[in-house]
Amino acid sequence: MSCAAVPMEAAPRFVLSRRALAVFGIVTAITFSAASSAPTPLYRVYQDHFGLSPLMLTVIFGAYAFALLGALLTVGSLSDYVGRRPVTFAALALNAIAMMMFIRADSAGGLVAARLVQGLATGAAITTLGATILDADRIRGPLFNGVTAFVGLTVGSLGAAVLATYAPAPEHLVYEFLIVLSLAEAAFLWLMPETAERKAGALASLWPYVRVPQQAVRTLVSLSPVNIAAWALGGFYLSLMPTLVRVVTGLVQPVVGGGVVAILMSTAAAAVVVFRHRVAASVLPIGITSLALGVAVTLIGVRTQSVLLLMFGTLVAGVGFGAAFSATVRTLLPLAEARERAGLLSAFYVQSYLAFSIPAILVGLLAPKLGLPVSAYVYGGVVFLLALSSLVAVALSRTAAIKMQ
Repeated sequence: MSCAAVPMEAAPRFVLSRRALAVFGIVTAITFSAASSAPTPLYRVYQDHFGLSPLMLTVIFGAYAFALLGALLTVGSLSDYVGRRPVTFAALALNAIAMMMFIRADSAGGLVAARLVQGLATGAAITTLGATILDADRIRGPLFNGVTAFVGLTVGSLGAAVLATYAPAPEHLVYEFLIVLSLAEAAFLWLMPETAERKAGALASLWPYVRVPQQAVRTLVSLSPVNIAAWALGGFYLSLMPTLVRVVTGLVQPVVGGGVVAILMSTAAAAVVVFRHRVAASVLPIGITSLALGVAVTLIGVRTQSVLLLMFGTLVAGVGFGAAFSATVRTLLPLAEARERAGLLSAFYVQSYLAFSIPAILVGLLAPKLGLPVSAYVYGGVVFLLALSSLVAVALSRTAAIKMQ
């Protein structure tokens, strides 16, 4: 009597619950944002080691922003077609490679290359992880997506600043930690359930699609000044604020400059949470006013060489940054139909990340001629005027809407 071999069924793979999936998405998204701000407190170290000018610091920072924007516009929706897990894994692998490139960098060119790879990784990750968080938790997902970037930027800038001040080999240690964290998350990804079914159209999705629906044009134009002001302020803090703190106060410890950056980002995150239940139209004036007032106080701190005023002004500006960002997104998105939101979000990203990078590069061009403090006055003055002009535009729009009723 012969016995035929009976194939054994593969044991089912253990996968995470939806709640655990949301936690994984949040932690991993924070990791990418933290990695993006980790170089900020180290720019002074790089400046001393490689003889970098303020312009080169902003070019290094700008390389990241441009690469991130390029990734958002091309592979931003790729996970809808090939799945969340493959795109997340590729982004984590790229992030680990970027961290290794930072460790091995021995020139400005090496830092630019590392930032380019990092920008590509982060751009691919933030939309994919944002979608993952929404897949796992539709109710709280939008709030989590609104704060993860700010939380990550806080953790990265402050954590790297502490290591750069008190730990040995700061140019290596923070990146080694991030490599281990990225690889651990890549391994943990095996337990993550796939929440997006594969479908045709992956190649077509790589073609950038930027379009503002007609009904949203007027609102976008009126909100553009404050959106540009907010992102320009964030770009300045992440590229040049630690250097400015060092120049105007004489305090060379990286933890001081990194701490100022962390204050901006942490208060922005807090503002998103605090104002989440308020109507966007009522939050917008608060955000614009706080942004303008915070910038003014910060410039007074620069003028008087006061760290306390710098920190207080940054705190107020951070409230404005978070409130303005949240209110802008919540005002714009309802104006687009479901099929139009991707194009509108792409337009918003283009405007935001160009404002994030180009003004910072311009101030890097001005700094050798005017000095960094004077360049900061010019930069802050422009941000202040943009915020005020947006406040006027919002007031005029409200007046016009009341008259039409």
